[in-house]
Formats: sequence, structure tokens, C-alpha cells
Amino acid sequence: QVQLVESGGGLVQAGGSLTLSCVASGSIISINDMGWYRQAPGKQRELVAVITSRDNTNYVDSVKGRFTISRSNAKNTVYLQMNSLKPEDTAVYYCKCKIMVASFSPYEAQYWGQGTQVTVSS
Repeated sequence: QVQLVESGGGLVQAGGSLTLSCVASGSIISINDMGWYRQAPGKQRELVAVITSRDNTNYVDSVKGRFTISRSNAKNTVYLQMNSLKPEDTAVYYCKCKIMVASFSPYEAQYWGQGTQVTVSS
């Protein structure tokens, strides 16, 4: 019913930039929180940034000042602009969205994308 598809990952040198996108599609009434998480090899998945429906944002300390999360409600899309990338930013990045799903009885649920690899070389 609902699908999230990320794009924009890749290989970049330290100090470079990447922009990730995550598009939600399906039977969507509205999207509440939209967030980006990452998981490095051997580590737990961690929250990187989140943006609410009112455009309030929050970031993990390690990316503050370097990453910017934004959203387009018209496109059901959340973005993550990543600047000044460091090797420690290397991870699989996932988006997660809290979505009100259209059905005979609408309900809210959280959905994950499949992930996109970001690799930062030193």
C-alpha cells in the first residue's frame, strides 16, 4: 500500500557533498514525521535527522552544521543534504516516515525505505 524509495547515495571523497531523496508513494492521506537513519557495519542503526509536519527539525550532534533535512509535501519527499562529509559518515542510509494510510478505516503506520549506501573515502 505504501512504498518508500531512497536515492542519491554513492561514493564521495571526504569533504564532498551528496543529497539523498526519499519518495513515498501509495495510498497516502498525509505524512507526519519524516526522518533519516543510518547504519554502519557492526553498529546499531541511529537517527540522523528528523523533520515534523510543521517543519521542526532535529539532528544527531555529529551531523549538526553539516547536514540539512527538508521535505516537499507536494511531492511526498524528504531530502537530506549532506555537506563536508567524513569517512565516519559511511553507512547505509534509510528513510522512515509516519504515514496516514487511506483505507476503509484510515490508520497511521511507520514505513522504512530499502536503504541507500553512502561511502566516504579519506
